[in-house]
Amino acid sequence: MGGQSLFEKVWNDHVVVPETEDTPAVFYIDLHIIHEVTTPQAFNMLRDTGMKVRRPDLVLATMDHSTPTVPITNLEESLDAVSDPEPANQIRAMVKNCDEFGIKLHGFGDAHRGIVHVIGPEIGATQPGKTIVCGDSHSSTHGAFGAMGFGIGATMVGHVMATQCLLLRKPKSMAVNITGKLKLGVSAKDIILALIGKIGVDGGTGHVIEYRGETIHDLNMEERMTICNMSIEAGARAGMIAPDTTTIEYLRGREEAPQGAAWDTAVERWLTLPSDPDATFDKEVNLDVSELEPQVTYGTNPGMVVPISKPVPNPGDNMSFKKSINYMQVEADKPMLGTKVDVVFVGSCTNSRMTDLRNTAKILKGRKVADNVRMMIVPGSEAVKQKAEAEGLHEIFTAAGADWREAGCSMCLGMNSDKLGKGQLCVSTSNRNFEGRQGPGGRTVLASPQTAAASAIAGVIADPRDLI
Repeated sequence: MGGQSLFEKVWNDHVVVPETEDTPAVFYIDLHIIHEVTTPQAFNMLRDTGMKVRRPDLVLATMDHSTPTVPITNLEESLDAVSDPEPANQIRAMVKNCDEFGIKLHGFGDAHRGIVHVIGPEIGATQPGKTIVCGDSHSSTHGAFGAMGFGIGATMVGHVMATQCLLLRKPKSMAVNITGKLKLGVSAKDIILALIGKIGVDGGTGHVIEYRGETIHDLNMEERMTICNMSIEAGARAGMIAPDTTTIEYLRGREEAPQGAAWDTAVERWLTLPSDPDATFDKEVNLDVSELEPQVTYGTNPGMVVPISKPVPNPGDNMSFKKSINYMQVEADKPMLGTKVDVVFVGSCTNSRMTDLRNTAKILKGRKVADNVRMMIVPGSEAVKQKAEAEGLHEIFTAAGADWREAGCSMCLGMNSDKLGKGQLCVSTSNRNFEGRQGPGGRTVLASPQTAAASAIAGVIADPRDLI
């Protein structure tokens, strides 16, 4: 028998009952992260069947998708004043459901409230070798730690609540080998956008991706999370990076990480997880990033992406391609550079951590956001917000004319009060550029925090390398 990959080791550790030709495996889940949007149906299922949450201690609950990003002092008058009725009802239902089923909720006023995929790692609940699920497709973020994180539907959320297990078929495996040293002004976001552009939005379908190579090894944990976060945009079931000393130093001393002798035991176990030298993969892809430019999307899926200096491809007779660039109001055979910008959004579970905010501040410092641009900067958690303010980043943002907000998903998905107007173009550090994703009729260009900040200053899509 040959060596095992990181994914295979984690998979095999969690199979309760092996799969057969007729039945999927019974698969154990270590950590279930929940938020207010994909849980109401699951809680109702438990209520209707008289079941309890099997392991409330293995549930991490917060509110992020529907939450306003302006201050909320209570759930009564102040919530109604800043929120539409549907998201306000989701928030109140989450409070009620967690209270009824004995789940600790990181709600308003909690030091750890924030985006699900930001708070899991920052409190140390995300750990190497764990299986982590959430009713949110970007659960692949947690794979940056050598965990297997993946999104599940609302019905499966109920299954995990009731049994702490899922019925799953084993995915295939895929190695993505990334080499080369990034140039100034090019970031982890540009790597993952370039990869999706190379393999397509279905390039990872049915696979768990393991990101490997010297470039990955040199990234910090927040940059690794950005890459794993967007694995789902390549169609993958999950994205993973093997734990190393960078992983261990990030987790050391965090609230929910093991302590004392248990820490030493955990580290010893974690360091056995990287793929064996003779591990094999069903698919392998290589990407050299030594000449990589900042990337921007031009269409309505993340695979429609180009280097910032290169022209938008010509659609020819491809009608769906034509429809996409017509919606985006961009011209084929011309670069995206110079395209007028209405809104710039820095935030989301892809790019709302300290590394992202620091990179944004480096571009904005001593400069002003263009008069025609509204710029929103939204931290991924309350802890990120406090740390950014302790470093004085918020003063740089506000001096530049940007809007510094409370933690939450914000304009990533237009499910709260932060939305684009019809026809507005937003340079966004989020993960999806589907039609209307950030508001009905809104147009989204995905980019890195550096590119977003440079575009906010110029008032048009701009190359951050010109400002560094």
